[in-house]
Amino acid sequence: MKAIIQIDRLLKTYLIGDQEIQALRSVSLEIYEGDFVAIMGPSGSGKTTMMNVIGCLDKPDAGEYMLDGYAISEAHDDDLAYIRNQKIGFVFQNFNLLPRTTAVENVELPLLYAGVSARERRGRATESLSKVGLANRLYNRPNELSGGQQQRVSIARALVNNPVILLADEPTGALDTKTSIEIMAIFQQLNEEGKTIVLVTHEQDIAEYAKRIVRFRDGEIISNEQVANRRQAVVELSAL
Repeated sequence: MKAIIQIDRLLKTYLIGDQEIQALRSVSLEIYEGDFVAIMGPSGSGKTTMMNVIGCLDKPDAGEYMLDGYAISEAHDDDLAYIRNQKIGFVFQNFNLLPRTTAVENVELPLLYAGVSARERRGRATESLSKVGLANRLYNRPNELSGGQQQRVSIARALVNNPVILLADEPTGALDTKTSIEIMAIFQQLNEEGKTIVLVTHEQDIAEYAKRIVRFRDGEIISNEQVANRRQAVVELSAL
């Protein structure tokens, strides 16, 4: 299997006042095409720093990070901006939608930044929203959508550039249990279609929808295991 993410002995240190905090301590990890990995750990464990490094939002102090063949550790800011737009789809806990903009316009944003024509943007955004069951909500604004529907718009936006990975940061943290299961059903369906997903969560039951759980503590990986009794979120998109 092709390794989409190859991380080798990453180090990341922050200086807070006069105190040096080692957020990542020689971390190594591989994530393969079609994988579905949940990253877990308590506050201060390093999982958020790992998320930021994987998402090219922060660079390590030492070590190597390859994303789909790109040497992220050596990339310049312009290169990182391109990689974030073209290679990574971000899904956030609080959706990060523009409040005065329709669902389809929110989904078009990554394409707008990529210089895609208006006609193609609309077509691809419409297709992406249809994939998450929102073909009938194209012109609703965020305040006209439920929390689960807003998160589905966020997922559609993450998908619209056909990234090599989806990176989801606590995507169910602002949702109730029923809606969380619906969102995990979408992730599982996308994964079954071949999409590589990295999910950061503090919820064990949510992590169990993934194929593999990587646990952090004190800046180190303490376990990296396949999910033995994987949860299945069986929800028809047409019913959402």
